[in-house]
Amino acid sequence: MSAPTTMQARVCNYLAERRRLGFELIPCGRLLMSFARYIDAQEYCGPLTIEIMAQWAKQDKWQRGDRATWARRLKQLRPFTRYLRQFEPRTEVPDEAIFGPLQERLTPHIYNEQEIVDLLAAARDLRPPDGLRPATYETLFGLIAAAGLRVSEAVHLLEADVDLQHGLLTVRKTKFAKSRQLPLHPSTVEALRRYRNKRRQHVAVTAEMPFFVSSKGQGLSLRQVSRIFAALRQQLEWVNRGAHDRPRIHDLRHTFAVRRVTLWQANGVEIDQAMLALSTYMGHAKISNTYWYLTAVPELMAAAAGKFEQFAKGSEVEDV
Repeated sequence: MSAPTTMQARVCNYLAERRRLGFELIPCGRLLMSFARYIDAQEYCGPLTIEIMAQWAKQDKWQRGDRATWARRLKQLRPFTRYLRQFEPRTEVPDEAIFGPLQERLTPHIYNEQEIVDLLAAARDLRPPDGLRPATYETLFGLIAAAGLRVSEAVHLLEADVDLQHGLLTVRKTKFAKSRQLPLHPSTVEALRRYRNKRRQHVAVTAEMPFFVSSKGQGLSLRQVSRIFAALRQQLEWVNRGAHDRPRIHDLRHTFAVRRVTLWQANGVEIDQAMLALSTYMGHAKISNTYWYLTAVPELMAAAAGKFEQFAKGSEVEDV
């Protein structure tokens, strides 16, 4: 008689199958392996039940007793439990009835133009004043704001990905295993060119090296970037206008999207046609992720209300 398959083996098989289809599943994979280790440690036998999954969901490392955190952890199990049903039809699939529905996406902090100017100026004043560090962070934060990149996408750019002759960035297989090419505004191209010239004065350059580097020529880590941003945020004392705890680097990406759609609305551009282009540019997996900005961000709700008011003034509204 063969030994029963461990939950860790089931998770490994599931992840391998999904990754063959092009899904990276890196954070999700870590979470599923955590779940599998928990189940195997319990020496649990039989089909998975809602009860055992809920027990695991409450074991989050922060131990905050936060039902929203438990609900997010439980939600990550749903595709996997559906997969398990082909081996054990009695496997239960968790739903929102356990810990309640997940919170909607939180409204981001949308930076105004002066806040972005102040952020870049503060980065420019980092120490040492004659080193590469100030130019690296000023250009990094400026590029995220100007091109709407994810922080990880900007940090992982290689020298060969930045084509200043044609004004193009190549963002390679990041989230959702997608690659894309992004045209850049001439002012952004010029800022990247200045940084490249400055960098040549400090480090030797190869095509395979990261575009953004430390004074020692090493690639930046996400932790380093977050630490620098947090220090600058504290220094600038911004008033938080979002629903998160504080303004984030990622909100520069949100700001890019909101400012672009706001500009389209002001110029009378057909939004439905333009949103597909924006969704592609930002690397969204679903266009619904891009449309979210129209309903979730006050700046765009106000613009939409203004357009409706103009329409109402020029049209007789029937009672239907």
